[in-house]
Amino acid sequence: MKAIEITSYGAPEVLHLTERPDPVPGAGEALIRVTASGVNRPDVLQRKGHYPVPPGASDIPGLEVAGTLVGGDAAALAAAGLKQGDRACALVAGGGYAELCVAPVGQCLPVPAGLTDIEAASLPETFFTVWSNVFDRGRLQPGETLLVQGGSSGIGVTAIQLGKAANARVIVTVGSDAKAAACIALGADEAINYRTHDFADEVKRLTEGRGANVILDMVAGDYVARELDCLADDGRLVIIAVQGGVKSQIDAGAVLRRRLVITGSTLRPRPVSFKAAIAAALRERVWPWLDSGKVKPVIHQVFPAAQAAEAHRLMESNQHIGKLVLQW
Repeated sequence: MKAIEITSYGAPEVLHLTERPDPVPGAGEALIRVTASGVNRPDVLQRKGHYPVPPGASDIPGLEVAGTLVGGDAAALAAAGLKQGDRACALVAGGGYAELCVAPVGQCLPVPAGLTDIEAASLPETFFTVWSNVFDRGRLQPGETLLVQGGSSGIGVTAIQLGKAANARVIVTVGSDAKAAACIALGADEAINYRTHDFADEVKRLTEGRGANVILDMVAGDYVARELDCLADDGRLVIIAVQGGVKSQIDAGAVLRRRLVITGSTLRPRPVSFKAAIAAALRERVWPWLDSGKVKPVIHQVFPAAQAAEAHRLMESNQHIGKLVLQW
């Protein structure tokens, strides 16, 4: 099969099209002939040597794919309501930038009604992440306010739509007025340009001093103290990336007085059983929103797979709104 490999850690140019042996599915696994592979920020970190491959996972980058089921554990597929020939998308721990990919059956989901494989490939990584962190860890409830840092990112556009579908108020931060307009068009109630406004002050103003109930943070660093300042009492801060650094200074007294929760997670190293539980929740709660069009994929650009380096350059420029996808 053709695949994109990381020849050495470094700039996008280290991504090369190569040939690898076809993967062989084991017990509880499916083999997918890949039509499209999603591109995500962790792929960039892996390319740079900052995101180690979990034990047993493929060294080929790529955490989400869509295509056709062409093999695997027939009994496991049947138990999941799937079979060879079905179109499916899947979350994987690696190996997504390839023409063939093995995925745990529990992490496979049918392509939602009316969506192309390219659209479906943009779903798993961000939908699994947002569901696990905003709804499971953050416990977002209808009527609450969700603040999403980086609203125009792949995670951001997913969090906007899932938050609104769940009847929450959604506020986002973005780096330009154009991105703010795009997020409003996707359903965000308010968009704050962090280059021209202090997001903590704006959140407090927009919520009449109450603050956000849940904050989804991809920055960390010095953002954490400011986020605690604009959290509502009993609020939950969920950290999923540390683009702003790993060290933060906080007012621990405020955490005690206002009963704040600071939590976080990484998804890639979690066991299949954990991810399968998320997949089941998505299929029950979120896939109907996709089937009906209430929630839609947001794709900024599709690249031929051989141009993976160009996709990574765009990812690192932060000029995109939504997802980037490789097509095989």
